[in-house]
Amino acid sequence: MGKILGYIYQYFRKLDKALFAAVIILSVFSVVLLYSIVANDAATIEVSSSLYRNQTVAICAGAVIALIISAADYHHLIKLWVLYAPLSIILVLLTFTSFGIEVESTGDRAWLDFGFGTIQPSEVLKTAFVTTFALHLSKVGDRINEFKHVILLCLHGAVPVVLIFLQGDDGTACVFLLIFAIMMYSAGISLKYIIPCLIAVPVGVYFLWNYFMQSYQKMRFLVLFDEDLDPLGVGYQQRMSKIALGSGQVFGKGLFDGSYIALPEVSNDFIFTYVGQVCGFIGCLVVVVLLTFVAMKILADSRIAKDLLGKYLCVGMFSIIAVHSVLNLGMVFGVMPVIGVPLPFLSQGGTSVLSLYIGIGLVMSTYSHSEKKYRVFYDAS
Repeated sequence: MGKILGYIYQYFRKLDKALFAAVIILSVFSVVLLYSIVANDAATIEVSSSLYRNQTVAICAGAVIALIISAADYHHLIKLWVLYAPLSIILVLLTFTSFGIEVESTGDRAWLDFGFGTIQPSEVLKTAFVTTFALHLSKVGDRINEFKHVILLCLHGAVPVVLIFLQGDDGTACVFLLIFAIMMYSAGISLKYIIPCLIAVPVGVYFLWNYFMQSYQKMRFLVLFDEDLDPLGVGYQQRMSKIALGSGQVFGKGLFDGSYIALPEVSNDFIFTYVGQVCGFIGCLVVVVLLTFVAMKILADSRIAKDLLGKYLCVGMFSIIAVHSVLNLGMVFGVMPVIGVPLPFLSQGGTSVLSLYIGIGLVMSTYSHSEKKYRVFYDAS
């Protein structure tokens, strides 16, 4: 019995309790918000109780998985990439078959319907990409600025970007591109590669705008400067989002006031506007502080990782949470185009929740195993 208690003590001694507590608080708040949306019918479409029930199941499953992963050595888990990385790509490719679901409002084929439920493979691919790219970067090490390695790393990063772009999910493709850029920067990519890329950006934007982007895609940017260009179409969601966000004023209307402004995607991409309605400025501030804490805690964990693989795993998860948070809040505030990026741990979505918790589990494993001689079930005696 004493030995078992010793194992438990060892486990909780090195568990990243602050990080886990923060994501649990955000997740529980997500369920409360979704319950409020259902109870008050605060969406533009009919919603059912499965909205918060499914989220609750995903959170509970994700939390358990994260705790289990945190007890394992992340080196052993990453070695399984030969199993989960191809599987994640296969799932994405299946969206181009009859299993794929096209979202009518966006034209994306980003979901799979297996009859018993739906999943979004791009969320699975994010975590898979972070792990495989972290492994790639750790193997390259200080040779990252050799031309052949830069080319191979770029090809590695291009795989998810191209696949998701072909799905029609431009927003998620941009997320992958930003994750790739942040991880490359953290690995020490030289300015001799960064500067030409920065110079090429305006040229790339010119050709994208004039020869590749559709009119509705251009409108998403144009309405940022003039909402009246399409007030009942592309500009409607962001205009109403800002009105709804401010309607809660300082302390909000409460969870069950009933007089809410209904918005499209209020349970998903625009859930932060609902936070503003029910909890006001104070609630929004708390959410931003918690998301910032999660992102910065993961970044801090990368500084104490015992090797490059642990460091890059943490940087990759930091990238996912930071990029998602900035882009999502930018959409809500009307300073970035609507590109369908959910808010981490708050937006409804079982696949996203599970993928995030798997990533958090890997970060906690990195934290737990930051001591060179530490093992979860290491007997100090």
